[in-house]
Formats: sequence, C-alpha cells, structure tokens
Amino acid sequence: MKFSKFGQKFTQPTGISQLMDDLGDALKSDQPVNMLGGGNPAKIDAVNELFLETYKALGTDNDAGVPNSSAIISMANYSNPQGDSAFIDALVGFFNRHYDWNLTSENIALTNGSQNAFFYLFNLFGGAFADENSESIDKSILLPLTPEYIGYSDVHVEGQHFAAVLPHIDEVTHDGEEGFFKYRVDFDALENLPALKEGRIGAICCSRPTNPTGNVLTDDEMSHLAEIAKRYNIPLIIDNAYGMPFPNIIYSDAHLTWDDNTILCFSLSKIGLPGMRTGIIVADAKVIEAVSAMNAVVNLAPTRFGAAIATPLVENDRIKQLADNEIKPFYQKQATLAVKLLKEALGDYPLMIHKPEGAIFLWLWFKDLPITTVELYEILKEKGTLIVPSQYFFPGVDVSDYQHAHECIRMSIAADEQTLTDGIKVIGDVVRELYDGR
Repeated sequence: MKFSKFGQKFTQPTGISQLMDDLGDALKSDQPVNMLGGGNPAKIDAVNELFLETYKALGTDNDAGVPNSSAIISMANYSNPQGDSAFIDALVGFFNRHYDWNLTSENIALTNGSQNAFFYLFNLFGGAFADENSESIDKSILLPLTPEYIGYSDVHVEGQHFAAVLPHIDEVTHDGEEGFFKYRVDFDALENLPALKEGRIGAICCSRPTNPTGNVLTDDEMSHLAEIAKRYNIPLIIDNAYGMPFPNIIYSDAHLTWDDNTILCFSLSKIGLPGMRTGIIVADAKVIEAVSAMNAVVNLAPTRFGAAIATPLVENDRIKQLADNEIKPFYQKQATLAVKLLKEALGDYPLMIHKPEGAIFLWLWFKDLPITTVELYEILKEKGTLIVPSQYFFPGVDVSDYQHAHECIRMSIAADEQTLTDGIKVIGDVVRELYDGR
C-alpha cells in the first residue's frame, strides 16, 4: 500500500509522535514510570471538583432539580463550523469585561484543541503564496525565540516552513541564587533576517510563557514584535496555552494585549481539561472566517463538550478565579520544589536552570554533557523516567552545529511530589555518572 506525499509526511517519525507514543506506552506499563516528559496538567483537587460540579449541573435544572434534557441535546448536536455560539458569546463578554477589546462574536472561533488551531494558522500563513505577478513564493512562520514548542514542527501540509532566531543567553539569579539563565530575543538578528526583508515571512509566532522553557517574553519584547509585524504587514500569533487569563501560569509581571493584527490562541487543556480538545482563536474577522471554513472541511464542527463545561465558568469569572487562586500557585510551588530537588541532586555539577517564569516545565541545561540529550533520554527511559530532549524544540534551526540544542531537557513539574522526587533522583544519578566518567 502506497501513501501520497501528504501521507508520507505525516507517517514519518517526528519528535511529537515519539513523545506521544512513549507517553502512551508508559501509561500502559505495568512498571512504575516517573512521568516528567509530557504536557498533561496536574491533577489539582480544587480544579477537578469544580469541573465535576459544573458537569453535574449541565444535565440538571438547578431550580427544580430535574433532568435538563435541552443541555444534553445541545451538546449532542453539531455547532456551526465557528464553534459553540454560547461559549463564543461568553468569551466575548469575558474578554471585553477584563481587557476592553471591543470584540464581537466575529472575532472568535473554536477548534479541536490548540494543536488543531496551529495546523490551520501555520498553513494559512506559511507555505506557497502567489505574489502580485502570480508567481509562487514560499513564506515561512518566523519564530523570534527558539527553543519553541515541539508540536509546531510538523504541522505544515507540505514540508516545513519556519525561520527562527537563536536567543541571547543571559546568566541571571533567581530568588537570590546563582545557576540560572534566561533567553532573550536577539532583535538585531531578527530585524536583519533576509527572509523578513525579502517578504518571505507570512507571520510571526511565539508562545508566552514558552513551552518548553517557561520563559515569559517581556512586555517590551512583545511590543517590539508587534511593531515589526505591523511594519511588514504580517500577523503576530501568540500562543497563550499556559498564559493569561487562564490558566495564567505566569509569575513575572506581564500584560495581555490584542489588536486586529494580533492572533491570540488559548486552550482549555492546561486548566485541567486536555481531553476536551478545545482551542480558542481571537483574531480579525477575516481570519475567523478562514478558520471556520477549515473547520467545516476538516471537522465539520468543533467539539462542544468542553465549551459546555467552560461556558458558565467564563460567564461568572470562576475560570479566572480558579486560574489565579489554585492553578498558578500550585505550579509556582511545584517549580520551587523541583528547583530545590535539582540543586540537591546536581548542585556541584554544571547544571543551569532556565529562570522559572511560567508554564508547567523546567528547562535544564547540562553544559558540555558528554553525550547528547537524545542519548540521555534513552538512558533515562530505560530507568523508568521520561523527559524530553532538546533538539526537537528548534524548528527552523539547523542544530547539527549548535551544541546548546543537544545539551538541554524539558522536565514536567506537573507530577506529584513523590514522582518529582524519584524522577529527579534518577536524573541526578545518571547525569553525575556521565560527568564523572569523562
């Protein structure tokens, strides 16, 4: 049986497919596995209780205490391709209430998860274009700060269309301690990028906070990126899967802005509903029309279950209260614990930790590690501990001669304390042995 070029592209091994396969195998394993590699959010009691309470209320008339069949029927029916209208209306009210963006329902579309959203957006703005002379020109998605999200790498229908800028790496302190670093956008390199000057960039995209590093681009960096995007008449796409206003896993001082040249992407995954596959796009009406048309072809309509649970929580702001009072503090505490454990395990070794500013990961840099972190990944997997090696997080970069891309790992902090403790012990034991054996 032979596949088309399209089929061959999506069936070849990729970083994201390997990660998801290994996570699935670990979940099925009869041996204990320290799950420090995936993107599943933590199981937080207050979060789960609120979702269960909301779910139970969906099928009940709260005044009469009798089954509410209309709510169930609504979820069972298709929405239009733009997504569940009640949820969209609730989101319009929420964003206008908190940010005064003057949105209408024409500015929001739903997708089956944010991965689905980026499949649409990157193929809308990256790939083959016809110029004013009807000649074909290839345009790329510009990633202004790599490393970036592993899931971006392979979403283009044909080939990979990325241009990327390597970061400035600054050594910094965190809570008064040494041993931390932070990535910053190299704007000189970005503004002198030939593809940008030659009109071969279709959009700029960044995640905030960044998956995998937990880096939060500053307000000044975001303003500068927005100005560049407007100057070149291309959109700025911001991935808020871990950001404001929900789940709001951001510890630094940051603000969220939007205009009609900005595309904001949100998700219900990291507030604790990853299986609901509900993504949210806020954009100019023309972009929303295009996404809705793609929804119709690819999915008929987005799923409605996540929208049904989230609608009342958006209407009464409980989703924001949950993010601010439960989710954000939980991960900040987890980050503090994980840093403490890592310092205890590897304090005298060349470990650098990216300053924890948000998201649900720590990004660890083992300077001059004797092996690549792909090889380290395999050793740790054999010892029952899953992490993710760094080389998959550099879409648009030739990492063959960039040593830093082979010296880092992404480690989830969403696991329970015992798993974090056990997993970091394994990492420490293996890494110490590697350094000592040089």
